[in-house]
Amino acid sequence: MARFIISLAALERNARILHGVAERTGARILLALKAFSTTSCLPVLRPYAAGCCASGLYEARLGHRFLGGHVAVFSPAYRPEELAELLDFAHHIDFNSLPQWMRCREQCLAHPRARSGELRFGLRVNPCFSTGHTPMYDPCVPGSRLGIPPEQLQGADLRGISGLHFHTLCEQGAQDLIDTFRAFEQHFGALAASPDITYLNLGGGHWITKPDYDREALVGLLCEIRQRYGTEVFLEPGEAWAIHTGVLRAKVLDVFESLGYRHAILDVSAAAHMPDVLEMPYRPDVFLPTPDGTDTPALSLPGEHYTRAEEPGVLPYTYRLGGPTCLAGDVIGDYSFPRPLEPGDEVILDDMAHYTIVKTTFFNGVPHPDIALLHADGREETVCRQGYEDFLSRLG
Repeated sequence: MARFIISLAALERNARILHGVAERTGARILLALKAFSTTSCLPVLRPYAAGCCASGLYEARLGHRFLGGHVAVFSPAYRPEELAELLDFAHHIDFNSLPQWMRCREQCLAHPRARSGELRFGLRVNPCFSTGHTPMYDPCVPGSRLGIPPEQLQGADLRGISGLHFHTLCEQGAQDLIDTFRAFEQHFGALAASPDITYLNLGGGHWITKPDYDREALVGLLCEIRQRYGTEVFLEPGEAWAIHTGVLRAKVLDVFESLGYRHAILDVSAAAHMPDVLEMPYRPDVFLPTPDGTDTPALSLPGEHYTRAEEPGVLPYTYRLGGPTCLAGDVIGDYSFPRPLEPGDEVILDDMAHYTIVKTTFFNGVPHPDIALLHADGREETVCRQGYEDFLSRLG
């Protein structure tokens, strides 16, 4: 059975890095639950995270229960009944449009937690400055529905607003954030300097825990912002908490040749289990357990050796790795291996903790991989196993 394996030691390694940035700068670094929300892992992150960033009511409830701390919420729109519940426990709620804020303002400001200052409200703004490479993940593309453009805030009645929020990055470095913040200042700097604004949220997409991320540049920017504007500063990375912490172990179900390609069908699906492989798109690293391989730092699985699969044609045997669904494009990629693949072989897909488990579907009725934790002593603990009844319960 396929399974996600998450290394608790690797999660804590990332958490310590993020906590170190927070301690040096005074910024509050939240966990974006949309990227990683495996509840059995949250106790490991709880001592290091200032709280969570949620995309709606369900994530907010999960973060409030399992992570604690500050609960920040942004959604492109809120149902009235969801907003009413969020008012009871969230700490700041950011709105995506002025019309929505105006409709909800009196209800929000009348809440006792708002009157006491425990609950604050902000607006997501659009600095109209693109640094990304994939339009699907770029909130600053023409026609974007995310964030309020500068001209709409000119002369607007912002009574009750105490925060400004932008989120424009995706898997990017510190310089992209610095450049984006300069664009933000150009459009919204005067508003940010207003005494009514008490927090700035710089969103997510920051690869802070990557080895080549310029953390010193980030620290400098965060300290500058706090000194210049005198506000609380929030970051809400998701991937940075979970990058390089988990793998997806799969089995080869079938091997055959067709139309000039060798195909290997796995028991995991790009479409159902790791959709960003198709949406981003990106090419995951793939490994083959082998007695004569070499240890690979990216894999947090002690006691084994691995051979990295290469680009097509580099090693003697090239295969197109595909999923078990009927979607013609359910293809992980073309990889070469040092030996032929056979049914029953295990294949390991690296870096599969973030934006995988949270996005899995039961498309085609394909079973979900188990979720297991790798403890520091090497013990592997299965914490989630979904079966037919879980599939059935989602179909009404």
